[in-house]
Amino acid sequence: MSQSTTIEEQDKKTVTLDALYALISSDLKKVDTFIIDRVKTEVPLISDVARHIIASGGKRIRPALTLISAQLCHYEGSRHIPLAATVEFIHTATLLHDDVVDESKLRRGLATANEIFGNKASVLVGDFLLSQAFQIMVSDGSLKALKILSDAAAIISKGEVMQLMTEGQPETTIENYLQVVSAKTAVLFAAACELGATIAGQERYEEPLREFGIYIGIAFQLVDDVLDYIAETSSLGKNIGDDFQEGKITLPVILAYSAGTREEKVFWIRTLAELEQRPDDFDHALTLLHKHSAIEQTIAMAERYCAKARTSLNGFAPSKAKSAMLDIVDFCVQRLY
Repeated sequence: MSQSTTIEEQDKKTVTLDALYALISSDLKKVDTFIIDRVKTEVPLISDVARHIIASGGKRIRPALTLISAQLCHYEGSRHIPLAATVEFIHTATLLHDDVVDESKLRRGLATANEIFGNKASVLVGDFLLSQAFQIMVSDGSLKALKILSDAAAIISKGEVMQLMTEGQPETTIENYLQVVSAKTAVLFAAACELGATIAGQERYEEPLREFGIYIGIAFQLVDDVLDYIAETSSLGKNIGDDFQEGKITLPVILAYSAGTREEKVFWIRTLAELEQRPDDFDHALTLLHKHSAIEQTIAMAERYCAKARTSLNGFAPSKAKSAMLDIVDFCVQRLY
């Protein structure tokens, strides 16, 4: 979304990712085929768990970013297919591990793998997918691509631990929270985008694309933070209020806690730190979020990161690929309306 676009204008304009997926449709099918082939093993449980989470849907936004970034940089080879699959393997592995840590029961409207197969299977298959990712990286033969992806995997792991340290701590600062989001979520967006320039040999575009990925990754997470409090369960793909019920400290909570009275702070500590929740607590949480404009402030921050993502593409000439990437920016915030 451009900086001059208001929320009301965004509400009126429907942005889809149709143009994006039209451009990468053939490549994305190859990525899906590649992924399915890689999870075929003589161990049925591995295939069952991997297929369950891979087939559970989602927009494949991270591998899509690798594919469209490669197009943006005029890449004409085939390395983007396995590398995009690698990005998805890393992402899927983190989902499996996250759902176990969070004890989640629903993802994208379907039962989570840990709910169906158990925690042990989910963790171990997540490890298997990470091993597949590293095998593919090595097979690619590029130390630069290997460094981009292995660094991302390491930072994601650090982000997971950082998030664990903020668990039950609504007094977490905005700065610390953004560090967690950057490490846990945005870094894989950044790696996915940077790979497109790397394999195309367009070194001058690596940093702008990496910045695009970081900014759009942070924006996506901030929008997700808001959706957990305002979305319908059917559109969210999980139960509304899951973050609250699990005691997750997200930006709206941090903002409301910081601006709250002593009594309100006691409420947040009881419900999120001590997980002592009553039937009407979620509604009261919504009241406090709206009282302190925490939802609006989070949306405004997401929009600022979207504006930064747009600016990072200024050095690219107009093209269908660039337009498709700008559509991703608009789509990010439009999910709120």
